Amino acid sequence: MADEQKKLAIIATKGTLDWAYPPFILASTAAALGYEAQIFFTFYGLQLLRKKLSLKVTSLGNPGMPMPMGMDKWFPVLFQALPGMEAMMTSMMKAKMKAKGVASVEELRTMCQEADVKLIACQMTVDLFDMDPSEFIDGIEFGGAATFFEFAGESDICLFI
Repeated sequence: MADEQKKLAIIATKGTLDWAYPPFILASTAAALGYEAQIFFTFYGLQLLRKKLSLKVTSLGNPGMPMPMGMDKWFPVLFQALPGMEAMMTSMMKAKMKAKGVASVEELRTMCQEADVKLIACQMTVDLFDMDPSEFIDGIEFGGAATFFEFAGESDICLFI
């Protein structure tokens, strides 16, 4: 008897640059390994499905984030809240990822779509925040938690990111 295809279910709830990578990297890797993969985007995670991404990163409230030049040792947390710091941190993160050859979020998202990873936008969240579905990329589905549970209930691995 042939083995059934393994399944990976991911719930993506974050909409920042640093939190955009895990769901797309894990789902694309799983698909490359032969898994059937699905990502359910809810609340702020829906930002990852927008056609025009405007993802940012901040060190504020993220004590685990490695800071350049040992800034975590000498740069007071209060200064991280100054105007312009978020833009600077985002720029630095993007430059570092590019220098290390890390694919962009857009590239990873496209890889997922090409690998038939199902991308589901939470309809309740779209309605709650009055989001315009035309602002989302093509090829996604809209569904509720029940839609995701059908798949997640049969998955081998279920991750909350």
